Formats: sequence, C-alpha cells, structure tokens
Amino acid sequence: MKPKMKLSSSDNVPYKVLLPVWIWEEAKDKDHFINLVLDYMTRYPNYTVKKIKDGFAYCERCNEDDH
Repeated sequence: MKPKMKLSSSDNVPYKVLLPVWIWEEAKDKDHFINLVLDYMTRYPNYTVKKIKDGFAYCERCNEDDH
C-alpha cells in the first residue's frame, strides 16, 4: 500500500483560469489589459496570476491559512 502524499503550498501546482474574450476586446493597451485581467481575477480570491498564455491565466493557489 502506497503512503498518501500531502501537497504543501510549496508544490506550486499551476491552475488555469480561462479568461473571457471581452478582456481582449475591451483592452486599449497592455496596461489596460493587465488591469482588466487583475480585476476579473478578483473573482478568484486565493489565486495569484503568474502568467497569461493562450487565453488562460496561469495561477498559483494559496490556502487561506497562508495569508
């Protein structure tokens, strides 16, 4: 029998959040785009955006205990 693995917050498992198309349509420039993404991501309070690629925000998720 294999032992159960417990994931710690240091394991940094990436989470992908699909970003809505309206963000690209509304963005006037790169700074505005970043602000729109960060505003949208407030819907995911425990997620921190690490990069944006192919329509997804790649994030790390932290537990409420980590704050």
